[in-house]
Amino acid sequence: MTTNDDVAGQNSPQMTANLEKIEALSERLIKAVSGKSATNPALSAPNQDLFTNAVSSYWQEMMQNPAKVFEHQAAYWGKSVKHYVEAQQVLAKGKLETPSDEFTEDRRFKNPLWNTHPYFNFVKQQYLINAEAIAQAVEDVEDLDAKEKTRLRYFSQQIIDMMAPTNFLGTNPDALEKAVATDGQSLLDGLENLVADLEANDGELIVKLADEKAFQLGENIATTPGKVIYRNKMIELIQYAPVTETVHETPIIMFPPWINKFYILDLKKQNSMIKWITEQGYTLFVVSWINPDESYSDVGLEDYVEEGYLASIREVKEITGQKQVNCIGYCIAGTTLSLTLSLLKKRGDKSIKSATFFTALTDFSDQGEFTPFLQNDFIDGIEAEIGEKGYLRSFIMGRTFSFLRSNDLVYTPAIKSYMMGEAPPAFDLLYWNGDGANLPGKMAVQYLRGLCQSNDFADGGFELMGETLNLKDVDVPLCSIACETDHIAAWKSCYRGVQQMGSKSKTFIVTQSGHIAGIVNPPSKNKYSHYTNEDLSLDPDAWFESAEFTQGSWWPRWESWLKERSGKQVEARQPGDSTHPELCDAPGTYVKISARG
Repeated sequence: MTTNDDVAGQNSPQMTANLEKIEALSERLIKAVSGKSATNPALSAPNQDLFTNAVSSYWQEMMQNPAKVFEHQAAYWGKSVKHYVEAQQVLAKGKLETPSDEFTEDRRFKNPLWNTHPYFNFVKQQYLINAEAIAQAVEDVEDLDAKEKTRLRYFSQQIIDMMAPTNFLGTNPDALEKAVATDGQSLLDGLENLVADLEANDGELIVKLADEKAFQLGENIATTPGKVIYRNKMIELIQYAPVTETVHETPIIMFPPWINKFYILDLKKQNSMIKWITEQGYTLFVVSWINPDESYSDVGLEDYVEEGYLASIREVKEITGQKQVNCIGYCIAGTTLSLTLSLLKKRGDKSIKSATFFTALTDFSDQGEFTPFLQNDFIDGIEAEIGEKGYLRSFIMGRTFSFLRSNDLVYTPAIKSYMMGEAPPAFDLLYWNGDGANLPGKMAVQYLRGLCQSNDFADGGFELMGETLNLKDVDVPLCSIACETDHIAAWKSCYRGVQQMGSKSKTFIVTQSGHIAGIVNPPSKNKYSHYTNEDLSLDPDAWFESAEFTQGSWWPRWESWLKERSGKQVEARQPGDSTHPELCDAPGTYVKISARG
C-alpha cells in the first residue's frame, strides 16, 4: 500500500528540481525584460486622437440618433443576459451540459470542451458576443475619415484578438489538459521557451516560429548550384550553373525584395523557382542584398538603383556579351524595377528587354490593409526609430506584417510555445520568415513618404537621381503576376499600376493564394491555379469576372511568354569569366548576415 508520505517522497526530488529551475528561469526572465530598450509608442499603438475622434463621433451619433444606438446596445445586452440565463437553466438540471451554441466556425475553439463543458462554453460564447458588439460599435461610428475608420477597425480587432480566452492559461482547455497530462512539465517548458525568446531578442517578445538549428543555408535549403561572381557594398550577384546543354541567349536577372532574403525562391529542390528556371534553359543571375546596419543609414533608393539594378545589368551584359537582359522584380524590388525602367527611359537606355513583376505595387492610391501603418503618427515613429538607430530594425517590420494576421502568426504560435511547451517546428518557410533583414534609414523614409504615402510615382512624378520618374515611362514588354488573397500587395492595386504603365505589350496574371504561396507555386504540386484576361482596360472587378480560369501553376504560362523574348539557343554559360572570377559558392555571404548582429 502506498501512503501520501511515500508519494511525497517519490515526487520530492523532481519537485525540488522543478522549483529550482523555475527560480532560475524567473531570474533570467527579469533580467531579459529589464534589459529591453524603450520602444517608441507610435510603433505599438495609434495616436490617441484616433480614439478621441471615434468616441466623439459615437457620442454625436447617440445624441442625433439615440434609437439606433440604444437598439444596438440593447441587442448586445440581451444576447449576453439570454446566454447567461440559458447557461443557468442547463446547470440547474444537474447535468454537465451547455446551452445551444451558434458559434461553431472559429478554429481557435477546436477543442471539444469549448462546446461540451459549461465553463469553457460560457467563456467562449461571452467572448464572441462581446467581440461582435465591439465590431458593431466600430461600424456604427460615423463622421470619421475613411482612413481613420479603417485604422479604428484594425486596432479594435487587435484588442478583440488579444483578449481571446485561448490566449490565457486559465481559459485554454488545450493548455490545461496538457499541463495535467505532463504533471506541469509543459508549463515549465513553455516558461523556458518564453525566456529563450526574450533573451534572443534583447527583451523584445518575438515568438520563434521555426527550429533555427534545423536549417543551414547551402546545405539543406538554398542549395541550387551557383557562384557569386560580383560583389559591391549593396549586392552579391549570383550566377547559377546551367543544367541544359544550351540556353536562351538573353539572360535573366532576378531582383528579390530586400525586406526579406532571396532564398524564398530556393528553399527546397521540389519548390525552388531558381532551380526550375535553370531547368528550362536560361542563364539566371540572382541578386542577394546586403543586410544593412547603422553604417548604411544614408543609403537611399538611388543606391539600390545604382549599385543594385544598374550594376547588375552592367555586369551581366559584360559576362554574357548581350546588349539586353530580361529582369524580374519581386515585391518592393518590383516597385524599384519600375523606377529603374523609368530612369532608363529618361536616359535612352534600352538594356532591359522585358520586365516581370511578382506582387509589385506601383500605384499606392489604395493602401489597403496597411492603412493603419501609413499614417503620419506611425511613420513619425519610424523616423524617430531611424534617427536613433540609423536603420529600421527587422523585427519592427516583421511585427507589423505578423499583426496583419495576428491569430495565425502571433497568438497561435505563442500558445503552442509558451502554454503548451512545444518546440518550434522544423519548417523551412517559417525559418525564412524569421530570418529578416533591416532597412537603411534614408531608403525606408523615401519609400514610406514618397511612394506609399504620397504616391508620387503614379501621381505626378517621383524625384530620384536627378530625374522625375513616372509610371507611364515603363514601356518595355511586361508580365505582372499578382496573388488573389495577397494582403501585402493586393492584386487590384497591382492591376491598377499595370494599367498606368506605358507598355504596349502587357500580360497580367492573378494566381490563387497569397504573397508567398501564390508565387512559390511549382507545376509539380498542381496546387494553385490562375486567371488571365487580355483586356486590361476593364476595372479590376470586371477583369476578374470575365477572366479565364486555368488549372495549375502560372509558371509554364509565364515561361512561354518569356521564351518569346529570350532569343535563340546558345551554348550553356558557366558562372563567371576572366574578369568575373568565382568569389564563393551560392548562396553567398550576404544572405548569412543576421539582422540580430
